[in-house]
Amino acid sequence: MSTDRERIDNRSPEKHRGPVILRRGQIQPGTTDQRLLDSRGPSDWVHTDPWRVLRIQSEFVEGFGLLAELPRAVSIFGSARTPRDHPEYAAAIALGRALALAGFAVITGGGPGVMEAVNRGASEPFEQRLNDWVDIGLNFRYFFARKMMFVKYAQAFVILPGGFGTLDELFEALTLVQTRKVTRFPVILYGRSYWSGLVDWFRGAAVPQGKVNAADLDLLTVTDDIDEAVRIIAEAGSMRDTAEPSDRSDGHGSPRREAGPDGTELPSRRAG
Repeated sequence: MSTDRERIDNRSPEKHRGPVILRRGQIQPGTTDQRLLDSRGPSDWVHTDPWRVLRIQSEFVEGFGLLAELPRAVSIFGSARTPRDHPEYAAAIALGRALALAGFAVITGGGPGVMEAVNRGASEPFEQRLNDWVDIGLNFRYFFARKMMFVKYAQAFVILPGGFGTLDELFEALTLVQTRKVTRFPVILYGRSYWSGLVDWFRGAAVPQGKVNAADLDLLTVTDDIDEAVRIIAEAGSMRDTAEPSDRSDGHGSPRREAGPDGTELPSRRAG
């Protein structure tokens, strides 16, 4: 009959790696230092999910660190295919310029078309040019990390005519505001002739079938007027700035985005 000591001695060897316990064939030979310093080992580990998690973390750290000191900012979306001689390109330049003169930074995807035009317009008043109108550039391996930066550091969204990518960003913004994951901030559709069909579809199909509440259409503003768009953004920013510190902070110095200055959602203007 074996003793407790003998049973302990006969147990399979195990190795602890943080909270993970490895046994039998899962234990790698050699020491941790040997595996680190041995350059002849396999390199496929850089494609494993745990390593991807670290890369994802690094993108968030880099993005948060770089954008945290931006002034008030507006995220602007639109088509990368808009040619430079198109009226929408000229409108995007004017929008970027107007926002910059009103004291806002602009956040775009950094690509061509509308994105280039907005960055160009925001840069020209101050005669600054870097990397084709982008002053601060971030490259993301992971698309969801890129989208997080659009939301976290923006006080408004302006959506110019665009395709599937633009629509994705529009509906993500609407969903976050409608579900109160972020403070209700302006979501502006610029280009009435382009967006009116979408708003009509909301009213004629989605609302009557109960897929969307009629009140949710108030989350949208449709306009052809750049001055109106900038005024709406500035008014919403002013309301947020007048909030008490206890209302605007989560206790760690970060803005709290669940409520407006008086504990209610910030007002919006009806789509139309």
